[in-house]
Parts: sequence; C-alpha cells; structure tokens
Amino acid sequence: MRAEIVLFGDSITEQSFKYGGWGASLTDTYSRKADIVVRGYGGYTTRWALFLLHHIFPLGSTTPPVATTVFLGANDAALPGRTSERQHVPLEEYKENLRKIVRHLKECSPTMLIVLITPPPIDEEGRQQYATSVYGEKAMAAPERTNEVAGNYANECVEVAKELGVSSVNLWSKMQETQGWQKKFLSDGLHLTPDGNRVVYEEVVKVFNGASLSASDMPSDFPHFSEIDPQNPAKVFQERGLL
Repeated sequence: MRAEIVLFGDSITEQSFKYGGWGASLTDTYSRKADIVVRGYGGYTTRWALFLLHHIFPLGSTTPPVATTVFLGANDAALPGRTSERQHVPLEEYKENLRKIVRHLKECSPTMLIVLITPPPIDEEGRQQYATSVYGEKAMAAPERTNEVAGNYANECVEVAKELGVSSVNLWSKMQETQGWQKKFLSDGLHLTPDGNRVVYEEVVKVFNGASLSASDMPSDFPHFSEIDPQNPAKVFQERGLL
C-alpha cells in the first residue's frame, strides 16, 4: 500500500540515517506517505554495485520503488597508486556501469523516478588530516582522492543522466557554491557533516517535488485520527476500501 523510495549507494548513503542524515530527513518528510529504504554499502563502487541490482531491484516485482536515488562514484574516483587504489574504477567504466544501473532500474519499472547523485567535492587537506589521524606516520603524503578527479566523475554522472533521460543532482558543483564548503559540508574531506547532509536532502526533495512526488501531494496510507468517527470507527476505513 505505501510507496517505497530506495536510496542506493555507498557509505554516504549507508550513513544517511545518522543524526542529521539526509535519509533520516526524507523519512521524516515522507512519514505515512512512503517508506524510505536505505541500501547503502560502505566502500562500494559502481563495479561492485552491479552485483546487487537483481537482489535489491528484482525484475518482475509487482511493487517496485516509485523512486530510486543512485549515489555512487566517490569510491570509483579513488586514485590508482594511492591507498584506496583497489576501489578505483576508470572513468569510462564508471559511465558504463551507471548506464547499466539505470537501464536495469528502467526495466524494473518504466515509471520509476531515477535520480543520479554525483560524488561530493573532495577537501584534499581534510582527507590528508584524516589519514594522518588514522595511520599516523604511515599515511601517504599524497591524498587518495582529489577534487579535480572527483569533478570529472561528477561531470560524467550528469552527462549519463542527460543521455538516458533521468534526473541528476550535481552535488560536486552545488556544495562548492558555498564559501568554506570544505569544513562546513565535509567531516573528513569526503563524508558529510549534518550541513552537508542537509544539502543532499534539499536537492533530492527539489527533484522529487519537480517530478510530482511531493510528500504533500501523496496520500497517507491510513486515515488521520481526526477522520475517524468514534461512534462508527469502521466507516472511514470502509469508504477507503480498507476493510
């Protein structure tokens, strides 16, 4: 009965239900309207996410999600030859993997709203400070990600969305419109602060609202308590075909 919205991605999605998280905020907004289902997998790339598609979005499902966000690429953009090189996915493969994900979702449901979210910008100084705090003297002198390379992946994410006719959120560009974005939006140079989560939430809601998926326009799953006649409580449920 209740619509389902799936958040599919890496650790930034996995952590979205933390205090101040963008997934938690969506759950609050769509309370009694839609279930927000988090399918975030820390460390995953688009290459590895392909193995999950048939499990999370089975073809032939009679109740596919009404919307899905795809938030991948931050790990794909890890640089070869650095500490996170095992996650590196070349740019062209990243694009093709996104195409495969979108095509699968469209096959799952032609009416599903699909939103590609680009990787966030990278605060290279923040990443280096984080590496030093974790690895000490063993931390590499050069960061494992750069903002320039993350921007290349972000641009291609937006281009794939245009190519396949789906929506996108250019988080890489949006965050950098704010002065001091490095510390305001990123906790360790990559993952999001509460303010960073707020940006994602607001941008996703803009897309949802523009696609006629506004929470205010969606029906509640069951009647509000004020609609229930205490003398005849079954009436409103009968009128809505719930009995």
